[in-house]
Amino acid sequence: MNRAARLTLSVVIPAHNEEKNIPGSLRPLWVRLDEAGIDYELVVVNDNSADGTGAVLDALAEENPRVRRVDRTPPRGFGRAIRAGLDAASGDVVVIYMADASDDPGDVVMYYNEICNGYDCVFGSRFMKGSRTSNYPWFKLMVNRLVNTMMRLLFWTRFNDLTNSFKAFRSHVLRECGPYRASHFNITIELSLSALIRNYNILQVPISWQGRTWGSSNLHLQEMGRRYLSTLIKIYFEKILIRDDLIAETLAHRQQVGGGGLEGRIDRLEERVEALERQGG
Repeated sequence: MNRAARLTLSVVIPAHNEEKNIPGSLRPLWVRLDEAGIDYELVVVNDNSADGTGAVLDALAEENPRVRRVDRTPPRGFGRAIRAGLDAASGDVVVIYMADASDDPGDVVMYYNEICNGYDCVFGSRFMKGSRTSNYPWFKLMVNRLVNTMMRLLFWTRFNDLTNSFKAFRSHVLRECGPYRASHFNITIELSLSALIRNYNILQVPISWQGRTWGSSNLHLQEMGRRYLSTLIKIYFEKILIRDDLIAETLAHRQQVGGGGLEGRIDRLEERVEALERQGG
């Protein structure tokens, strides 16, 4: 058995009042993962839902034992739900996936395969060649492009959708970049930028995304400005003042766990060679 085949997958799915959306999000996802032969768990964080989300999750877990329900106590918050899901996840690879069926299950498989090819993180972009986006409210789209352009300039990076929560990480990357503090949607840039400033091997890929068809988004722009700004300032000053310390700690940790030294590099190269042989075979 090759190294890539041993990687397990945890999909972390925060859910607040998603009783109508969650079945259409989880069922197509586990079908694609089963078809791909991936060893996975679906960690669904019920974030203080006031509707029937919990009961729906229990029914889905009866259908598929790989569905794991994690309940949170107040106060609620998207970032808090993500953090609870990351704490509960046991896989080698972690993908953050939305409960409103906006993300494409096929992209989860693509993310997993690219991690198996040797990347540390995979960032999905809704705004690069090959991506498909539909039903995006025009005002949120305008704000999204403005914020991402600012971050691209500030961090001098090619990644153009850092605010997108739909990303994949090796689990050790998440451990090395933590602990995380963001309580709301600002966790999306805390995760992205924390990995970025530590020089992990990150791939950006085009993805498919569609706006929700039931319910309302839990992202409220007027409440998020100060939180995004706080996270942005924190990580920017980490980048310009203590980036050398962060990278040194990351390398030391990876050597301790066997993932950062020469042996780790050889493992990564062998994974990529095996993947290329499968593609050409």
